[in-house]
Amino acid sequence: MHEPTFDLRIRAQRPLIAPAVLEAELPLPDAGAALIATARRDIARIVTGADDRLLVVVGPCSIHDPAGAVEYAERLRDAARLHAADLLIAMRVYFEKPRTVTGWKGLINDPGLDDTFEITYGLQLARKLLLEVTALGLPVANEFLDTTLGQYYADLVSWGAIGARTVESQVHRELASGLSMPVGFKNRTDGDVQVAIDAIRAARAPHWFPSLTRDGAPAILSTAGNEHTHLVLRGGTRGPNFSREHVRAAAALLEKNGVKPFLMVDCSHANSGKDPARQPAVAADLAAQLAAGERAIVATMIESNLLGGTQDYRARPLVPGRSITDACLSWEQTLPVFNTLAEAVRARRKQ
Repeated sequence: MHEPTFDLRIRAQRPLIAPAVLEAELPLPDAGAALIATARRDIARIVTGADDRLLVVVGPCSIHDPAGAVEYAERLRDAARLHAADLLIAMRVYFEKPRTVTGWKGLINDPGLDDTFEITYGLQLARKLLLEVTALGLPVANEFLDTTLGQYYADLVSWGAIGARTVESQVHRELASGLSMPVGFKNRTDGDVQVAIDAIRAARAPHWFPSLTRDGAPAILSTAGNEHTHLVLRGGTRGPNFSREHVRAAAALLEKNGVKPFLMVDCSHANSGKDPARQPAVAADLAAQLAAGERAIVATMIESNLLGGTQDYRARPLVPGRSITDACLSWEQTLPVFNTLAEAVRARRKQ
C-alpha cells in the first residue's frame, strides 16, 4: 500500500442527518408557510421600492438561548403589529457566527457552548426555534454562513444576509442566487462597497454549484438568479457609512453598476463602532434622512436583546437574555427606535 495522502488532519467524523429527515421531524405548518411567502413578497417589494414601508431587521447578535429568543419574539410581535403600517419588522435569528480568528461559532455549531460541536442537535434547536418564531407571526432574518447548512432551515427564512467576511466568496454569491428569499450583501469589513455591488450583480445571474439536495445527497444545483439581492451598508475599518453623503454615494454607485438605488443601513457593527448605545443615534440620523425624503434607504438593522451589553460565553452562570457575542441594545432602549423610524416613514410619505 502507498503512503496515506488523504484526511491526514481529520481527527473524527460524525454522520449528519439529511435535511429532509429534519424537515419531516419538524415540519412547517400551512399557516407558517403562508406567513413566510407573504413576508418574502412584501420584503421584495420594499427592497425594490414598490412598498414605501421600512424593513427593520432587529434582534440578538446571535442566538444562544432559544427560550430567551422566544421571549424576545413575543415582545417583538406586539411592536411589529403596532407599527405594521409603517415598518415591516423581521426578527434577526442568527445561528452561525463568522470569527475573525477563533471563538464560539454559533448555536448550530456548538449548541452546548462547550466545544462539543453537536451539530445535529444544533440544527434541531435552530429549526424548532424558527418554527416557534414563525408561529408567533414574525418573519425571520438569518445570515447564511455555511453553504450547506441552509438546506436544513432556509424554508423558514424570509430575509437572508451574506456577511462582510464572505461577500467576496464566489460560493456565497452562487448560494444567494438560488435562495428563495431577498438577500442583502454587506459591504466588506474595510468598508468597500463596490465588492458588495459586484456580489449583487453576480447573485442575480444563474449559476451551477455543488451542494446538498434535501435528501442529503451531494449534487450540482442550478440556480435561476436572485433579482431581490441588495446592498447593506455596515461601515468598516475606514469608518461608518450611514450619513446622507454615504447613502447618496452608495446609491449613485449602485445606479452606475445598473442596480436600482435601494439599500439597507446597519445601525450596529462599524456604523456604531460596536457600541450599542450609539445605535439609536445612527437610527435617528437615518430617520432624519427618511423624513427629508430619502428614498434610497428602504431597510435598517438593529442588534437588540432582552438585556443590554454582552457577556463572555464561557462565563457560568450566563445571564439570561444578554448577548454572548456583540453587545446589544436592551429591549427598553429598542422600543423608542421603532417610534422614531415609523414617524420618519410617515413624514417621508408627505414629501
